[in-house]
Amino acid sequence: MVKFTWFKDSVPKQLPVKQVYGIAFSADNRVVLRIEDGKYKLTGGKPENTESFEETLKREYIEELNIELEDIHYLGYLLVEENSDKYAQVRMIAKIKDIYDSHVDPATGKIYGRELVAVNGIKDHLNYSDHAGNEMIDDAIQLAKDKDLLRY
Repeated sequence: MVKFTWFKDSVPKQLPVKQVYGIAFSADNRVVLRIEDGKYKLTGGKPENTESFEETLKREYIEELNIELEDIHYLGYLLVEENSDKYAQVRMIAKIKDIYDSHVDPATGKIYGRELVAVNGIKDHLNYSDHAGNEMIDDAIQLAKDKDLLRY
């Protein structure tokens, strides 16, 4: 069984980072979600070479959704405990700079769907069964408000 725990701290040095995903906010207070096989997901992927978390997130949003990001902020990480394996899944927030026409993801050969959803509908669309994922979404919304990515 996989256990997820949410932390708003920096990733400990000894903990490997296996993915960097983000929540990207539009100017009209919506969030873009990737649609794959009928399911809504966050966008991101594995850091390559010496990429920073920010560089990974920017690259993955271009590759998967052809969306350019700006004003990127570190949010925290999910500690994943899978059998005896422990690793981090970093989470970031960002502002959508530009949305371009959909294209083929060079890593998978797929064209993903994408949908802008209201901020208050993120949890319903992602439908996380664990507390950690929902806590992460709450913290992402709060940080987006603090950084003026959301305006109410």
